[in-house]
Amino acid sequence: MINALRELGFDYVTDTNFSADLTIMEEANELLARLKGEREGALPLFTSCCPGWINYVELNRPDLIPHLSTTKSPQQMHGTISKSGPLAKMLAAESDEEPYVVSIMPCTAKKDESVRPGMRGDIDAVLTTRELAKMIRHRNIPFASLSNDGQYDSPMGESTGAAAIFGASGGVLEAALRTAADALGLENAPLDYEGVRGVERGIKVATIEGIGSVAAVSSIGSAIDLLSNDDWKKKFLMIEVMTCPGGCLGGGGEPKSDDPDILEKRMKGIYNIDKAAPIRKSHENAEVKKLYDDMLGQPLSDVSERLLHTTYAPRGSARDMLSRFLSAVDYRDGASAASLCSSDCVWDTNTDTFGAACGKNDIRALIDEKLPPVTHKCGQELSRHRLASPVEGTDVITPMGGKDHFEITLDDTGHIKTLARIPM
Repeated sequence: MINALRELGFDYVTDTNFSADLTIMEEANELLARLKGEREGALPLFTSCCPGWINYVELNRPDLIPHLSTTKSPQQMHGTISKSGPLAKMLAAESDEEPYVVSIMPCTAKKDESVRPGMRGDIDAVLTTRELAKMIRHRNIPFASLSNDGQYDSPMGESTGAAAIFGASGGVLEAALRTAADALGLENAPLDYEGVRGVERGIKVATIEGIGSVAAVSSIGSAIDLLSNDDWKKKFLMIEVMTCPGGCLGGGGEPKSDDPDILEKRMKGIYNIDKAAPIRKSHENAEVKKLYDDMLGQPLSDVSERLLHTTYAPRGSARDMLSRFLSAVDYRDGASAASLCSSDCVWDTNTDTFGAACGKNDIRALIDEKLPPVTHKCGQELSRHRLASPVEGTDVITPMGGKDHFEITLDDTGHIKTLARIPM
């Protein structure tokens, strides 16, 4: 596969499993911080790496938002580290042009995730595994004849067995438990959590001494069943939800198969990779440890919060519309920002330079023609607004690190009617 990607013309090939290990470092520590009452958010903690699940929560169950992990998915982490981390800094020695990052995913919803507010720009394009296969065939690349000696580029090429099992239902949960157990000093904690494995639809439960009970939910239908009453709030400390039955290995972008046992076979392949891996815990990934030493500091640090965490909002709410509007502003996309506004919308920037923009055309012109262009060099962080709370409110952290409050009203159609920036 690596050699096929190079044949297609990719200059660098890195492994999303590297950022799966990075995801576990943040998510496991987030769980521990919530257990200690040191972090905003509720328990049990729901995993956040499945964009189908996040879409469901924001659209249908916004009451669950406080329970969602703020940790970005491996795809989005990989994008932001590719553009601001050690690989980008290495490339910056040769050119100011940042890398164009293409993500290969088993999931069609990853395309939507890549343009979510606050994450737009991390990933430039998403291809499903099925689309990649079509590209390889279209280019007449003899895939079966290619050697299997390809190596991922470093950094961002090393991964552990814990990262490999992300693709199976229960895998994210199992990987997080391995790291959380070590962080808690549980010497006799198991390495394998058989109770949360399996591709069948339903809810799988495991109880870990010293931690508590956890659940892995396979399919959105099973999640709806779990959420039909409030028992889950009392029973579990952490819940993994995968929208597709069996997890990512059954994703909508995966190759089609008539084999009724294909998910079981894919799952066995993933766990065989884990079993044979020389390192099976995410926190033992040498490249991840070096990234923390050289750049991030530690899990949940200020740098990690900026780069590796995200926020949520009920779809169509004032908070959601504000987040989408500011994302368009950050990207200098006046058309997208104006499409969120009513025809007579008033945007008060509360600045002497820009004043207030009245109407869609003025708002678009302000963003496209009056705001200074965004200049982003390879190896630099993307400048963007961030909602101050991952859960609620319209306070915003500015690209310069300051804090503003926004007053926002919507009209009867859900478009922005008024928007006013209030410095804090």
